[in-house]
Amino acid sequence: MTIVLDAMGSDECPVPEILAAIELNSQGEKVLLVGKKDLIEENLLSLKITNLPVSIVDAPDIVEMSDKPVESFRQKPNNSMAVGLRLVQQGQAEAFVTAGNTGAAAFNAITILRRLTGISRPALAAIIPTKTKKCVFMDTGVNADCRPDFLLEFAVLGSVYASKVFGIASPKVGLLSIGEEAEKGSQLVKDAYKLLHASDLNFYGNVEPKEIYAGLVDVVVTDGFSGNIFIKSSEAVGKLVSETLKTNISKSIFSILGYLLAKPAFTKLKKMMDPSETGAAILLGVNGLTFIGHGRSDAKALVSAVKLARHTLDNHLLEELKIQVQQKVPGNQPFSLN
Repeated sequence: MTIVLDAMGSDECPVPEILAAIELNSQGEKVLLVGKKDLIEENLLSLKITNLPVSIVDAPDIVEMSDKPVESFRQKPNNSMAVGLRLVQQGQAEAFVTAGNTGAAAFNAITILRRLTGISRPALAAIIPTKTKKCVFMDTGVNADCRPDFLLEFAVLGSVYASKVFGIASPKVGLLSIGEEAEKGSQLVKDAYKLLHASDLNFYGNVEPKEIYAGLVDVVVTDGFSGNIFIKSSEAVGKLVSETLKTNISKSIFSILGYLLAKPAFTKLKKMMDPSETGAAILLGVNGLTFIGHGRSDAKALVSAVKLARHTLDNHLLEELKIQVQQKVPGNQPFSLN
């Protein structure tokens, strides 16, 4: 089985993608690099790599981070995302990984792979660390505006993901809100609460960030606007803690000695909080496996993203999603992404 890696995705492309592809190939992973061939070959020369052990599929168009999703798809039909996703759609590859423009990646995936029958709004599901385990958090930015039934769809998709990929028998689903009580939150949250409570999902109830990081739920659903703020705020706090520790540790010999004694604990914490350990979020709800990482992804993060894609493939996530969506999502709504 082949996994497509978008060579034009990251901020420093295509160098991290080239290095990741070489590392993955050495581990026996079959990867296709898709991107502007001339640019890739130019960087191979600068890296002094003469025999790239990975096939390159030419995609002459590049989607920039500043490009608008719909316009870039129309004006750059042979962009690396579109070419890579067509390989998945045509059965020449099983999954697609990119660190490019999130909106463009989602639009290309939805347009080319199409939605799963019964899903109105595909959503981006990130994996976040908690005190006791990993938690599936969605949506992280694809759908800024949502209806209550969208959140029910997210819950179904996220529950299957947590079950198949992380082996959780009956994932607990939480609804992000400003309080635990059912009557707390916006009208969207109140209406979504009723739908989730009436479903056959293992609905825990409303959760605040403290419940999420305490590990009380396995899946958290919210609209893409709130979800994106939550994820970015969490990353910013993690970075602040890390930088503050580095600054203060070097201030005295006692701090340095204390750090050396506690180094194993700090190493474990750093690994748990490091986004590159997971590498990418999955776009759930499309008829194909699509993973979208940070623009600042390095080779390590891209290797992790491809490994996550492989793990997801090995656990037959897409097949189970199709079954569960048909059983648990009522109706089908038309989809458009502007």
